[in-house]
Amino acid sequence: MKLIALNLPRDFDENALAALFKVHGNIKSCSLVMDGKTGKPKGFGFVEMALAHEGEIAIKELHGSKVGKKKIRVKAAD
Repeated sequence: MKLIALNLPRDFDENALAALFKVHGNIKSCSLVMDGKTGKPKGFGFVEMALAHEGEIAIKELHGSKVGKKKIRVKAAD
């Protein structure tokens, strides 16, 4: 199940993104979307969970949670 994580802190890296989701199941892949001009994260990324029910658990547990000072949003990606 592919998920999108929105409103991530700008200093987040892919390792931090993976660690955030790994607690809820096996991750097939994860990537942050980077700004082409600055090379810095844009504040959102994608995570692919190995199993659909792990993705659903991650959404339930992480959507609306605080990471640093930001309240993140997590939902299924189309």
